[in-house]
Amino acid sequence: MSDLRLLFTTRILRLFAYGFLSVVLVLYLAAAGLSQAQIALLLTLTLVGDAAISLWITTSADRIGRKRMLILGAALMALAGVLFATTSSFVPLLVAATIGVISPSGNEVGPFLAIEQAALAEEIPAAQRTRIFAWYNLVGSFATAIGALAGGGLVHLLQGRGHTPHASYQAVVVGYAVVGVALVGLFTRLSAAAEPPASERRSRRPAFLEADLGLERSRGNVLQLAGLFTVDAFAGGFVVQAYVAYWFHTRFGVAPATLGAIFFGANLLAGLSALSATWLAARIGLLRTMVATHLPSNVLLALVPLMPNLPLAMTVLLLRFSISQMDVPTRQAYTMALVVPAERSAAAGLTGIARTLGAAIAPLVAGPLYASAALASVPFIVAGGLKILYDLAVWRVFRRVELPAE
Repeated sequence: MSDLRLLFTTRILRLFAYGFLSVVLVLYLAAAGLSQAQIALLLTLTLVGDAAISLWITTSADRIGRKRMLILGAALMALAGVLFATTSSFVPLLVAATIGVISPSGNEVGPFLAIEQAALAEEIPAAQRTRIFAWYNLVGSFATAIGALAGGGLVHLLQGRGHTPHASYQAVVVGYAVVGVALVGLFTRLSAAAEPPASERRSRRPAFLEADLGLERSRGNVLQLAGLFTVDAFAGGFVVQAYVAYWFHTRFGVAPATLGAIFFGANLLAGLSALSATWLAARIGLLRTMVATHLPSNVLLALVPLMPNLPLAMTVLLLRFSISQMDVPTRQAYTMALVVPAERSAAAGLTGIARTLGAAIAPLVAGPLYASAALASVPFIVAGGLKILYDLAVWRVFRRVELPAE
């Protein structure tokens, strides 16, 4: 199996497992006898632990070895699954949540995305990166959706055959651990071509003992990019899907089944929009594609709450989703092109963690706004405005930076 096929396979399996577990994780913990306060603490430590582990692994991968760190990440994923499946005691679960790799939301967590992107960039010509990253993101989205359906379906099947809720949820957690073990085996097959060129590797002590976090020549650009990505992700946290669905329900009285159909279509459009970024980036460049597609998307986002009725609000929302993800593969390809090969894992890891932290803070501010009928439309305008400022800032800061591929 080529490295390209292997990394697509690991992406599909991992995102399937995340979706598989996400639909029952809280139900499983509640059935195991944990209180809501304990569950909340576990989920918080899961995200904090994933961020800390990811920071260490991704900033060390280009020095210690990308293959080794991917194997370590998969082993931590399997460990978390085993501990969650075999105990209901709070302390062992707390340890598993902190040091293991668990995704409560079904989204990508852990060190995998950053290191896989760096490995892919090592083996793919620069002109093809945007296209490959677009497919990489698309197959991951579909795998998450299928995993969520499979997790819910397995629970329904087992309970229909007389198994207790706890036992049915436990089966899903065991499945998650099995996928972690499978990933360990797959990552052992990754070739040396996925590593940075030997001539560019740094042989000093690991990054977690240094202040540079695995960056040297690329440090200034990456830190600026991470800061801007934090603003973009913070803005996006105001309009996460759960909040937008709540707004449609309270503003227009949309039923849950209809909301499901709306967001299925919206996410399908978003996934497909990423593919069209390849054509545009080949003609106008990565940075221009990032800004030229993201800017109108954010104008449409700010217009959603200004629509007087449901059909118009839905139309504007779907138009927004039809171009909203075109910047994702171009952003990933741009980050890989901006840094030297020996610093790609660290760059992807730091920018990814910056986005995670930005997105995690915003709901604390957005929640009270959505709870007020008079202020419920404000998050859309705040998100759109901040994202527009992000687009303009990215263009201003990086428009004169020349990429080797361009």
